[in-house]
Amino acid sequence: MPRYYFDLKDGNGTTPDEEGLDLRDLDAAQDEAARSLGGMAHDAVATLSGSGAEQMEIEVRDDAGPVMTVRFSFAISRNRVS
Repeated sequence: MPRYYFDLKDGNGTTPDEEGLDLRDLDAAQDEAARSLGGMAHDAVATLSGSGAEQMEIEVRDDAGPVMTVRFSFAISRNRVS
């Protein structure tokens, strides 16, 4: 089973994955990247105060190098300030 690494990139920089996960194939790695990005997006939206924008990505690599990049961006535009 191949090992995939998920390096996280956002406005704060890059956090390399030193451990990785053993997954059956590239489709499973894509699913894991999507799940991770969903969690990152949730945390980013929860911590933004007021309007703002964020872009984040996960670079997936195996022992031979990069195999996929998954990007997500969002913007919050408030019409009122609480």
